[in-house]
Amino acid sequence: MLRNITQFRKEWQPGLRLLMFVGTVLFLIPVLWMLSTALKTPETIVRDLASLRWLPRPMTLQNFQYILGKAEEFPVWRWTANSVFISLATTALVLIVDALAAFSYARLKWKGRDTVFAVLLATMLVPGQALLIPAYLLIRSLGWFDSYAALIVPAGAGTFGVFLLRQFFAAIPIELEEAARMDGCGPLGILRHVILPLSLPAFAALGIFTFIATWNAFEGPLLFTDSLEMRTLPIGISIFQGRYNTEYGPMMAAASLAAVPVIIAFLLFQRHIIRGISLTGIAGR
Repeated sequence: MLRNITQFRKEWQPGLRLLMFVGTVLFLIPVLWMLSTALKTPETIVRDLASLRWLPRPMTLQNFQYILGKAEEFPVWRWTANSVFISLATTALVLIVDALAAFSYARLKWKGRDTVFAVLLATMLVPGQALLIPAYLLIRSLGWFDSYAALIVPAGAGTFGVFLLRQFFAAIPIELEEAARMDGCGPLGILRHVILPLSLPAFAALGIFTFIATWNAFEGPLLFTDSLEMRTLPIGISIFQGRYNTEYGPMMAAASLAAVPVIIAFLLFQRHIIRGISLTGIAGR
């Protein structure tokens, strides 16, 4: 049986690689079109749309100079700083809160634990858009509107993160926890000295997912902020899309700049992401 499975994999491996290559190309097409448009002049953008020409001829950086040279009208550096700060702060808060909650669900024994966890998982069925209006009213009542707290605190915990870390924590051998308890560690000591060092892949996966989701968030920053200085990059990019016309060149240039940090973060942590997701697929006790 094992020999048949191995032979089947060898026979289908070239086809699977070809399929993965085709899928990669399809995913890269929008990115390549974005970079190509960002390097074109307004005249060539309109002309190349009709002829489906991809390569920018002539190649120019005037779109990048346009958005970076008008700091008063398009404060790109301020938007970038806001996105970086909000994404990092939200990621740190999510890791702390979700780790404490996941440790409680995975390693502590208390009455109604499984029931509460099931109810928590059921909240994943509620679309996030349905919570925007209640969140807006709550932020208004707290006086957080148009502030960093409005963009960080509401996103500071998530059911997905709790579930991901809980699955990983539950798969850690109980003998390590018992040994730490015999050495005098309490619950927080076990979490700090035993659970966390063994859970770095899961934390890396959750961290990059949270960072990317926060970086690309649109509805929250659009509703919870009002001033130009508090906008993030995704909201700033939408400014180039007017009611009657769209400035494709500057918009694609801003989108290219916004994609750089996410691409770098993914390339740095891609191994941890794969390892974290594969290991958290193990069913816990």
